[in-house]
Amino acid sequence: MRALKHLREIPARVDGSLESLLTQFSATALELNPSLGLAEFSKRLTSRAAEMMLAAAAVLALRRGDEGEWEIASLAGAVKEQDRGTEKELAVSMANLAASASPLRLGDASKLLGKDIADVLGWGQVVLLRLAGSDGEPLGMLCLADVERAVTDTERRLLEALAGHASVALENVRLFSRIERSRKHWVEDIDAISDFIVVHDKSGKVLRLNRVLANLLGTHPAESVGKDVGKLGLLDSPIQPGHCPFCRRAEAAHEEFVHTAGERTYLISASRIHGAENETRTIHVLKDITDRREAERRYRRERDFNRNILNNTQSMILVLDTAKLVSYANRRCFEAGYREEDLLGHPLVEMAAPSRRPILEEALERTLQGGAIDNLEIPAFRGNGDPGKFSISLSPMRDEKGDINSIVVVMTDVTDASDLHAKLMHTEKMAALGQLVSGVAHEVNNPLAAIVGFTDLLLENRDIPEEAKGELQVILQEAQRTRTIVRNLLSFARQMPAQREPLQVNSVLRQTLQLRAYDVSNCGIEMAERYQEDLPLTIGDPNQLQQVFLNIVNNAYDAVQEVERPRKIEISTWHGKGQIEIAFRDNGPGISHPDRIFDPFFTTKEVGKGTGLGLSICYGIVRAHRGEIIARNNPDGAGCTFLVRLPVSAHAPEAIAVEQAEAAT
Repeated sequence: MRALKHLREIPARVDGSLESLLTQFSATALELNPSLGLAEFSKRLTSRAAEMMLAAAAVLALRRGDEGEWEIASLAGAVKEQDRGTEKELAVSMANLAASASPLRLGDASKLLGKDIADVLGWGQVVLLRLAGSDGEPLGMLCLADVERAVTDTERRLLEALAGHASVALENVRLFSRIERSRKHWVEDIDAISDFIVVHDKSGKVLRLNRVLANLLGTHPAESVGKDVGKLGLLDSPIQPGHCPFCRRAEAAHEEFVHTAGERTYLISASRIHGAENETRTIHVLKDITDRREAERRYRRERDFNRNILNNTQSMILVLDTAKLVSYANRRCFEAGYREEDLLGHPLVEMAAPSRRPILEEALERTLQGGAIDNLEIPAFRGNGDPGKFSISLSPMRDEKGDINSIVVVMTDVTDASDLHAKLMHTEKMAALGQLVSGVAHEVNNPLAAIVGFTDLLLENRDIPEEAKGELQVILQEAQRTRTIVRNLLSFARQMPAQREPLQVNSVLRQTLQLRAYDVSNCGIEMAERYQEDLPLTIGDPNQLQQVFLNIVNNAYDAVQEVERPRKIEISTWHGKGQIEIAFRDNGPGISHPDRIFDPFFTTKEVGKGTGLGLSICYGIVRAHRGEIIARNNPDGAGCTFLVRLPVSAHAPEAIAVEQAEAAT
């Protein structure tokens, strides 16, 4: 439009030379096709402009993109000398002149371009045409050197029209170049993608496929353009002329599904682009996900395997963060009775008994420093709140940098095993002591019988003075007391045979409590009896069981005497799981050494008030009845509880026969 504006200003009457000039201008305008490359465009513009104006030389300087640097794009005609340095200086000079808004300048080359440049090139006069973009910014500068004749006003307008047309054409050339570069880049980008890509139109004709897919088909990408996509047999799909095997929902803008071809698996995606004139293009991306799916399967298999290991192990596994708070707990923790809200986000040390928390805290600190702790046995609370004993192993967990970011805790409940071990050790100790006591008792019994016998004879002798008989009576009493002690020792050693018969535990308890009823009532002790009336029978010796019950009641009686609060002894019975349980609970001061309470000769009473054999004998009697006796302090801190468990006799006669047979052997 800018070129046409200048042409309309040219007078209608022109001579023959002007007609030739206009013809050349028209030819030049037609030849400057925007589809030309920038180099060819520059070459034709300079050569045609030089021919049209009969110039000795023509040069075109262009600004390179948005960088602001200028360069010589083309130089046509004769020059005196030319090198890279001269071209750079010439480009700078023309760039400086282009900064002016004047579209056309004529004058001496030395003044406009500089004397050095004019002398090197051998130019005298120059015509400079400014090429500007639609925004007015300079695009380039066209220089015509040594035009043969003086430039008329008509030729000035013609040159300005040429500059306007060249400016528009130059902008279009650059636009075409950018589009072409973009297209080439797009093709290169598509070809560089490792996934298979195919583009087809609404009728299923291939518009484009990338080089990877072309190589799979054994062809060149351009050779597949226009072919029926249904006939290509892509990824083992059946031949279906006119139908794309990957278009399942043609009306959908996007779809995605998994396709299997032999041993390979592909993720097929389809995207549809709607253009002008109801033109629709479909782009398919065929991504090979075989390795990824196999990796996902391995990951899931390994994850499920590890999860099964964690959840099916008999140990509790927890993970702590660096603040020693529980961040993970396996299923075994919750099966053991712990609640998720009581574990996650809470310190591990809260599970330990208060007296042992410093030990666990120290172990955790050592683990955070990089150490590992194995089989640390610590009293801790079970899931139901009861005290227990756990074996704890601690291991540091490190990240990819080697820094410790977690602690793995493996906890095993060893309460039952610890109790069993303690009972086994106690049984072995009791057995050894029993053998020792049995031997000593038998050795003492023989001389003791002689002492008692001869003392009786001396007491019957009339020749013995009365004063001496009093002393002999003391000897006899002490000897008989010694015999009682020896009898207890033999009972402790289980050397005395026991009777076995069906009995009712409640009846034995009532008879036992009648022996202490008077003392209990006079001392203001509350005796509470809570018996389950439908208790089954058990097999045992009622006298021995009465000795056990009486010994425990005596200890409870002595214990409650030591406290100032209201004194209370509670006895209860119940049965379950094939056992009868008898509980003796008092609110005395409790037991100072529960782990030694059944040891022989161990007593907490004052000197002269106990021998330390009572509970040891009770322990032996209960074990002989195939039962169990346990002593523990009450959770509320007031007193202790003795628990006696005896087996239920479902078949009393058979059980008696078994007991008698075992006693005979």
